[in-house]
Amino acid sequence: MSAPSRNWLSGDLLPWIVTLAWILAIFLALMILVKAPFGTAIQGFFDGAFGGRRFAYLMATLSRATLIVGMALSVMLSFRAGLFNIGGEGQLVAGGLVSALVALAMPGPPLLVLAVSILAGMVAGMAWALLAGVLYLYVGVPLLVGSLLLNFPIRYVASYLVAHPFRDVPSGMLQSNLMPDQTWLPYFPGTRLDIGILFIVATSIITIVYSYRTVHGYHARLNGLAPDFARAVGLPVARLTLQTLAMSGAIAGLVGAIAVFGIHHRYVDGMLVQPLYAWTGIIAVLLVGMIPWLVPFSGFFFAALQTGAAGMERAAQVPKEIALVMQAVIILFVASRVSVALMSPSRDKGSDGDV
Repeated sequence: MSAPSRNWLSGDLLPWIVTLAWILAIFLALMILVKAPFGTAIQGFFDGAFGGRRFAYLMATLSRATLIVGMALSVMLSFRAGLFNIGGEGQLVAGGLVSALVALAMPGPPLLVLAVSILAGMVAGMAWALLAGVLYLYVGVPLLVGSLLLNFPIRYVASYLVAHPFRDVPSGMLQSNLMPDQTWLPYFPGTRLDIGILFIVATSIITIVYSYRTVHGYHARLNGLAPDFARAVGLPVARLTLQTLAMSGAIAGLVGAIAVFGIHHRYVDGMLVQPLYAWTGIIAVLLVGMIPWLVPFSGFFFAALQTGAAGMERAAQVPKEIALVMQAVIILFVASRVSVALMSPSRDKGSDGDV
């Protein structure tokens, strides 16, 4: 084995192998703690994530992965540009809420209503992200703080709207009226998986091409790696910031619209917040070091982790909350990796191979 190969193995791959070994060891310890039959639990996990009659559970995994991957792509764009936009949850809610209200209020052919509603959701997510950017650039509110705080007002606005003026009163729940079924995203034949996944597949391809093959993507990455250098060479950092946040927010708004038209067919209070799509997307991005082509795989992994946990509970009476415990363990290991990378004086910023 050559010296470069040994350095790559010890410097990049080995820490992740060690991390994976620790995660598996903790998973095994949890199985022993709850006295679960290990073989049955593992089989239940894979059946719950990928099996079922006509692969029904796999369709459920793909449906959840659609939303997680979409939010991960949104996060990835801003994080790679050095913009710690953690307001994806608010942008997601804005997109879902506005798309639902537009669909309920707008007359016209169903296909046109669907297209305009999705576009309106993307604009809403974009606007909410740009608000955080404006506060950052022109008011001096740190982006991490501003984007995080903006998650809350839009959630409360959405709760008010579906609890009062736009509530489906006969249902007895905090939700909007059901949208016309002609505007729903259709399912693939014989499944409960809607075509919203195709929007996310297309978005994944576009973001990967943008990150690797466009000048704007290169400038955004340069700003993320060396912001002082980006300013020194004359890059329009403020405009780059707003453009990147706009793209990030638009993707989050698209994900909200997909959830509304493909899964719930109305806006339900808390439907985009309680499943933690936005926060899981952040974890998925950090897990793979913000490498664009790995983000969809990471998002799918977390979706499988959650649906597989339900399968373990059915097959081996293992509490499905173990998936949340494992997710928390992954967060700790990812955080430790990020901290070590940030504090290392000799880190090579170009070593991720994605510039």
